[in-house]
Amino acid sequence: MNPNAAPQSHWNLDQVVAGLRQQRERWREARHRSLDSGGREFPARQQVQAIMDALCGALFPMRLGPPELRAETEDYYVGHTLDTALNALFGQVQLELSYTARQRGDGETEVPARARDIVSAFAAYLPDARALLDSDVEAAYHGDPAARSVDEVLLCYPGVMAVIYHRLAHRLYKLDVPLLARIIAELSHSATGIDIHPGATIGGRFFIDHGTGVVIGETAVLGDRVRLYQAVTLGAKRFVEAEDGSLVKGQPRHPIVEDDVVIYAGATILGRVTIGRGSSIGGNVWLTRSVPPGSNITQAQSEQHAPSGF
Repeated sequence: MNPNAAPQSHWNLDQVVAGLRQQRERWREARHRSLDSGGREFPARQQVQAIMDALCGALFPMRLGPPELRAETEDYYVGHTLDTALNALFGQVQLELSYTARQRGDGETEVPARARDIVSAFAAYLPDARALLDSDVEAAYHGDPAARSVDEVLLCYPGVMAVIYHRLAHRLYKLDVPLLARIIAELSHSATGIDIHPGATIGGRFFIDHGTGVVIGETAVLGDRVRLYQAVTLGAKRFVEAEDGSLVKGQPRHPIVEDDVVIYAGATILGRVTIGRGSSIGGNVWLTRSVPPGSNITQAQSEQHAPSGF
């Protein structure tokens, strides 16, 4: 027996467990969830992380797959990995759909069929996702003079990893499993420091250089060949409130960034404004107005046009 180990009785665990049970019951009763099913209700972050690791390996097997993989077994690995990952995803999708059905008071009989349709559509998207991600990797390589190869970009750049996660999360978001999509986005956020809401629409050849502190809101729309640097925020200026004071969900409130725009470090762009094609937004700019195509906005210019009281 370890003389330094404290007996459980020293911690009054019976009392702690009872107190936690009471608090759970209060929470569930306040939200009319006292009759929750005995099993797990929600997708599990650990399971979703395992699915994402597998999907990244299947998308880029010789770079993000296992170290012992050889070219002659590449297709076998991809097929086996996808079969495992998609079956696991099917289970997580069912959890979200069942939870949503219970919250709405709907039946759950259609959940397995809907989950199969969602996962099938997601699987069919993966070749297109790989093509889009290839364009993102090339944009990162060509956009950074420090990059020595596309392999270095894929293996090392947090911005590229954040984009991989976003492409997959966005597809699930569009397939109407937003909780799963948000979990994937937050796993990426935790790992990279880059916060992209899965609802954001982002075109091809997208590059986030350095990346730490970048925030892209739910209703942001980015065109092709957009480049962002660290600490850029594409956020909301204000939130629409309902009559009861609650926030109205889903309203367009984030910027539209057209093709071939570069936004430099620390820039903050707020509201449903449009940054015209080919524009350059300088470092630390604070912008709450639209700018025409080909604009070159510096910090001094943005201050001159800032509304009073800002």
